[in-house]
Amino acid sequence: MNKRQGWLVLLAATLQAGAIGTALAVPSVMQTNGRTTQPVGHYELCKRLPDECSQKTDVRAPVELTRTLWQAMVDINNEVNTAVAPRTDMEMWGKEEVWSYPASAGDCEDYALEKRRKLMELGVPAGDLLLTVARQPNGEGHAVLTVRTSMGEYILDNLDPRIMAWDETVYTYLKRQSERNSGVWIGINDGRADSVASVR
Repeated sequence: MNKRQGWLVLLAATLQAGAIGTALAVPSVMQTNGRTTQPVGHYELCKRLPDECSQKTDVRAPVELTRTLWQAMVDINNEVNTAVAPRTDMEMWGKEEVWSYPASAGDCEDYALEKRRKLMELGVPAGDLLLTVARQPNGEGHAVLTVRTSMGEYILDNLDPRIMAWDETVYTYLKRQSERNSGVWIGINDGRADSVASVR
């Protein structure tokens, strides 16, 4: 059993026992290093939908990871991944980097936006649902949703049906929304990589 499998087994047992936040040490969280540039697609989204960039959150502990929340994360991840057909921005819009809520098709950031919206509708604070930009092992850019919880930070991804702790995924993390302000982006110091290159 590898580290990730062992963690998931322990997490499931703890959730089953209802002992969230007490039986386990908190897994690692992403180390951030200050404000950075906003992805151009998110900037354009904020011009079209200003409310997307006006969500402010006071400094506080991450949302408690309960059995109910975990199940909601699993259900929403599966629901959106199944309902939305993968299409590139060029196929849909004739240009790159168009971030939007998907109707029936979308690319990686569209999946992440929809999952974020659905979890917010259930009461999860905006500051715990962070759009995140990463690099895949093949060098291509990617976007996922990071969920900050009392038991660590988890990734909801359209390329993988599993919900995994951020440091158990194959990605190199570059930047994400600030937990304090949805219109601000902060850099990520992914200590698993020798270097992290910037993206626009």
